[in-house]
Amino acid sequence: MLVSEFNYSLPEDLIAQRPPEVRGTSRMMTLGRRNGEFADRSFADLPSLLQPGDLLVLNDSRVIPARLFATRSGLTTQHKSPAPSGHVEVLLTQRLAGLEGQNDWSALVRPAKKVQPGETLLFAAPGSSEAVLRATVLSAGEFGERTLRFAAVDDFYAALERIGHLPLPPYIHRPKDEPDSAEDRERYQTVYSQPLASAEAQGSSAAPTAGLHFTPEILEQLRERGVEIATLTLHVGLGTFQPVRAERTEEIRLHAESYTISAAAADAINRARKEGRRIIAAGTTSTRTMEHVAREAERAGAGIEAAFEAHSGSTSLFLSPGAEFKVVGGLLTNFHLPESTLLMLVSAFAGREHVLAAYAHAVAERYRFFSYGDCMLIL
Repeated sequence: MLVSEFNYSLPEDLIAQRPPEVRGTSRMMTLGRRNGEFADRSFADLPSLLQPGDLLVLNDSRVIPARLFATRSGLTTQHKSPAPSGHVEVLLTQRLAGLEGQNDWSALVRPAKKVQPGETLLFAAPGSSEAVLRATVLSAGEFGERTLRFAAVDDFYAALERIGHLPLPPYIHRPKDEPDSAEDRERYQTVYSQPLASAEAQGSSAAPTAGLHFTPEILEQLRERGVEIATLTLHVGLGTFQPVRAERTEEIRLHAESYTISAAAADAINRARKEGRRIIAAGTTSTRTMEHVAREAERAGAGIEAAFEAHSGSTSLFLSPGAEFKVVGGLLTNFHLPESTLLMLVSAFAGREHVLAAYAHAVAERYRFFSYGDCMLIL
């Protein structure tokens, strides 16, 4: 299929720049996966729309302050590069496995041409010239991708909290002198995200946005309704938000993202599948994780009762129309960018025509779009 078949017209003023004043008060459209029928509801209606026995699966990854600003320190490379001066913006996208004591990250760097392998980047706190973090550029890839190795510090994530900013998407506009606000620090994070447990932890470079709507009260209402809730962890990186540069969906290849499934989550998913209960994914990240694991288990010959087990891994699964969904029977998701892999996944689940018709209705009814926007429940 052509990527252009997933385009739609969206007025810029419908792109949500702030979260709703009160978490959990977003609008929610319901969409029938089979018949394409849609209706206007509120996210607060979610507990009444799910059934006792449904399993709701959430992604509890925590967004880290992965947006950093650096200055360049002298070059130790033979690469032709501009003079080592000026400011560089760095977005950390994934921590890389390496030798003990090494702290290597994939990152996006801008302006990329200035930053070449061998040179050092210095990261200071606002208003200070003293470097809190130092990183050496190990390698360069396409489209501004770089591999960075950070020098050892006592607490890397504490340093990030001190000097980093939340990686808000580029369509959310903030003043240059305030890349994120105190409100963003609270609201661009789910209420159930897990604190980083150790120096070897990983975090997300973007929020699993379907989860931003949940409040402790709504989660409790779901439990009282008889909805079982499980959490898995997929750390959002380039695989989720990278722009599409291909002309056809068959040419799209996603970057791998790391995930972890606990024993409790594996047991809950296995039991729900065995008993024929509906599994509702909160977000495309939860969807991709479960569908990836199910495919890997099927290749290994595992039965439905034991397809999921506690483990960590990575997935680059791309779902587009024609894909079979082996686990997910319902999907809660925000409204996504035109021609994005996320919109393609939703279209694979509910049908491109159904989804684009629902999006046209959302535009006409002035729903709020993207990360801080409203949501859609597909059943």
